[in-house]
Amino acid sequence: MDALSWALVAGLGWTSGLRLYATVFFIGLLHTSGQHQLPESLAVLAHPWVLAVSGLLFVTELLADKLPGFDSVWDAMHTFIRIPGGALLAAAAVVDADPGLAVAAGLLGGTLAAGAHFTKAGGRAVINLSPEPVSNWLASLSEDVLSLGALWAAVKFPLLALILIGLLALAGLLLLPGLWRSIRRVLAWRRD
Repeated sequence: MDALSWALVAGLGWTSGLRLYATVFFIGLLHTSGQHQLPESLAVLAHPWVLAVSGLLFVTELLADKLPGFDSVWDAMHTFIRIPGGALLAAAAVVDADPGLAVAAGLLGGTLAAGAHFTKAGGRAVINLSPEPVSNWLASLSEDVLSLGALWAAVKFPLLALILIGLLALAGLLLLPGLWRSIRRVLAWRRD
């Protein structure tokens, strides 16, 4: 498997953890516009109905993610959507090459989606403690740019994308214990 395939697996998995609907919409749009040829197993993402639904859900998430408090509810609900979505997209990216490789890619994609999702959700839960909305909006916009930038890099600059996603996954892994401690402190403080 070449670097582009691995970058696509990692990119689809990781960006799905932040913005699943944006990932589906924009990768389908890249295929439709001729900017990137998807593997046959992912070409369905360029279907007009898939583009319409994923585009509508992308806009809905874009708005929901800008509302402090509601964004954490949205993230909690999407724990059960983003992670399997990232696994399925990653597996579908290579299923034509080898079914065993597709299972491995699905595991990697799901793991990257979970790491990105829990880092995002934990960070946003901590940010939501601030009474002002600006930090929440900045975090949300940063996630939008980061996820779409990582997806673009995955299809245009695969080696750079692999390095970037690897560093982001490592940073998320290092941040998660601190985020968990912060959330536990807040929950303990609210109970008292």
